[in-house]
Amino acid sequence: MKKEPLRFGLIGYGKVARLHAIALRAADGARLVAVAGRNKQRRDLFAAEFSIVSRDSAEAMVQKDGVDAVIITTPHPNHRDAAIEAFAAGCHVLVEKPMALTTAQCDEMIEAGKRAGRLLSVVSQRRWYPSCSRIKKAINEGKLGKPALAQVTILGWRDEAYYRSDSWRGSWEAEGGGVLINQAPHQLDLLCWYMGSVAEVKGFWDNINHPYIEVEDSAVAAVRFKNGGMASLLLSNSQRPGIYAKVHIHGDSGSSAGVQTDGGAMFVAGQSGILEPPVNDLWTIPGEEGNLDVWEKEDTAFFKSIEPTTWFFGRQIEDFADAVANDRPPAVTGEEGRETVRLIEAVYHSDPKKR
Repeated sequence: MKKEPLRFGLIGYGKVARLHAIALRAADGARLVAVAGRNKQRRDLFAAEFSIVSRDSAEAMVQKDGVDAVIITTPHPNHRDAAIEAFAAGCHVLVEKPMALTTAQCDEMIEAGKRAGRLLSVVSQRRWYPSCSRIKKAINEGKLGKPALAQVTILGWRDEAYYRSDSWRGSWEAEGGGVLINQAPHQLDLLCWYMGSVAEVKGFWDNINHPYIEVEDSAVAAVRFKNGGMASLLLSNSQRPGIYAKVHIHGDSGSSAGVQTDGGAMFVAGQSGILEPPVNDLWTIPGEEGNLDVWEKEDTAFFKSIEPTTWFFGRQIEDFADAVANDRPPAVTGEEGRETVRLIEAVYHSDPKKR
């Protein structure tokens, strides 16, 4: 007997919320029924656009609309409070990246979910990119040996119009940070997915060419992982108009695999499309070196056949709904979301400038 779709509510009604709403309408096993948030006028307009109901809290969505799960799309500093309130109301929680601003907040969210007996997951849709999942599969199959070295490079650009597009952008209090906390979490999630848990971090951060914001636009770091592996991070929003974002993994077998997750001007949720499809740009596994051209053609054709700004959200939503239905952990756990925040927090703390 087919189970009823998981009833979702959104907490937040901004640009990325709109992408999740579109993804929810097309996802199997999920149904969007409500939206909640502080600004009644904005949430009412959002509700009308997607033919759903507007409520003032997660509790109201549960009691009046039978909501089972929420997707939290608020600005980062509000993730912790929104998640804890949703758990208290009885909801499962899928929260946008970054999971929270600190590991202490992440711990509170994880414990709240455990107390409520509800699932917690963090939006990490790039794991579903074929080029990214291909690397994880190669690692799991031992084709790289032990992941020993890694590089994350983000050379992007955010202009003044971007920072003026929402009142919360560019400040420590309202955004919680810059390139580290906002643009880099997806690539850092992939790094930890491939390399494992972080042991030690040495880093620096600064604002190179964005005098109209408080937060950092660039950061560098060296990372040691618990498996003994090492990584270098070069993260920046200061390269006009944006070059690329890449994650490369090198194993102790001498083989390497990599992905360009973003090319050219990087995607801005709700403001731009994905200009270049993510592709594997490095692959030296013996006997598979010739696959790069084949995969590039396949992945490019696939991206042209879908709406990539929402399709991968849909795949993670489907996984989350299935995890709830079958009482299993989601593909991306709260603990994994915490690991990314832990890495970001360590870079900030290793170079304690005025914040």
